[in-house]
Amino acid sequence: MPIAFSHARQVPAEIDVLGVPVAEGGRISGPSVNGQTADFLAERGFEGKLGETMAVPGAGGVTLVAVGIGHADEVDPTALRRAAAALARAAWKDARLATTLLDAAPAGVDRGAAAQAIAEGVGLAAYRFTRYKADPKAARIRSVVIVGSGGAKASTGVERGARIAGAVNAARDLINTPASDMTPRKLAAFATEVAEREGLKVTIWDEKAIAKEKLGGLASVARGSDEPPRLIRLDYDPPGAKAAVAFVGKGITFDSGGLSIKTADGMETMKTDMSGAAAVLAAMSLLPVLQPKVRVIGIVPATENMPSGRAIKPGDVFAARNGKTVEVLNTDAEGRLVLADALSLAVEAKVDAIIDLATLTGACQVALGMKIAGLMGNDDGWIAQVQDAADRAGESVWHLPLPPEYRKMIDSDVADMKNVGARWGGALTAGLFLQEFVGDVAWVHLDIAGPARSDDEDGWTVKGGTGFGVRTLIETAMKFKKP
Repeated sequence: MPIAFSHARQVPAEIDVLGVPVAEGGRISGPSVNGQTADFLAERGFEGKLGETMAVPGAGGVTLVAVGIGHADEVDPTALRRAAAALARAAWKDARLATTLLDAAPAGVDRGAAAQAIAEGVGLAAYRFTRYKADPKAARIRSVVIVGSGGAKASTGVERGARIAGAVNAARDLINTPASDMTPRKLAAFATEVAEREGLKVTIWDEKAIAKEKLGGLASVARGSDEPPRLIRLDYDPPGAKAAVAFVGKGITFDSGGLSIKTADGMETMKTDMSGAAAVLAAMSLLPVLQPKVRVIGIVPATENMPSGRAIKPGDVFAARNGKTVEVLNTDAEGRLVLADALSLAVEAKVDAIIDLATLTGACQVALGMKIAGLMGNDDGWIAQVQDAADRAGESVWHLPLPPEYRKMIDSDVADMKNVGARWGGALTAGLFLQEFVGDVAWVHLDIAGPARSDDEDGWTVKGGTGFGVRTLIETAMKFKKP
């Protein structure tokens, strides 16, 4: 059951839990218990550090939860999102939650952005994937009232935050669903349902259309699987739009590595190799509601990567959609092959800019760890625009270079290029490979191999698929400017 979010100026009478912000140093924003709340917290070692929580007995059967917000003058939407997530975990077993976190935002912080962040924090932290659980132990939170000033701006922010959290959680559902239940055809069916519900245009190419349209990368990767591939396209085209951007997401619904097969351990989480696709589809689902003024095209090449007698072999060569030929030396470097065709289609659509998201390389995980995505691109202005969107969303990205001198690492003796380079700098050579398919269009590549999945809970991030990238895409669309 979804959580009902609302905004109010006063704390409602009928609640189970009230979350009260406490800054480092003990300053409390909100009600106290017999005037002694600060002393009660201090005696028990509560310091007000960001994300720290402690339950305090309250009047009338209401539990007060002190929520640390860190230094009061440093509170921003990202801090509020993290504090709200901590509150959701502290109130896990209670149905009716209210919080005065909104009034902890300093005067210079936009009230709408603050309210949005609080709603996102609660909605994202309260997520659990329970479809296959006999005893799901899901959060019992059913209503959340975000209390504070801000008027219509705050109310709009709360509604937007709730919707965005819902979209991220929908992406998480797609990612966490086992590969046998989330095949390319089922992913295409989901996209069709989204399009029909939200009023988007949808185009689905089956395996025959993929071959006819010369999507050589997608067709080659799909050869080894009994499950047929799909090319999914969603279009959001608002009246009067004067610019267009393409979101491209890698949709490998299961990655065995193909004939360059992974280890058993390496395959355990490979249902998540379509995290880029999930982010694109989830972001597209919100655009008709949020109504950015830019045209957006979402493109998802979806297939499994499996070994069989039909599978593409190391040393094989194929021609991508744009005519460039690729020698495949490692069939486990398949994401860049399907993205080559999708990026070519984005260029043909005459968009002004492109973002692709892909769980692309282990090398990016080595470089940046599991919480930061690698950002690469060919246009400084567009790179800065996407970086700013990620910062607003609270999704960590780090700009990596695309050194021209590394391009020779993917030269092939028999084709225009090969799909892998030397051992070192693998994230960069993968980016250089993708750059071959974007022409002169402003382009950003997000390698989300690390943050697309989490093995622990941290802030608003939960175990399993994280839905990383959804909020960055939405922020990018809402404030898009032609590069």
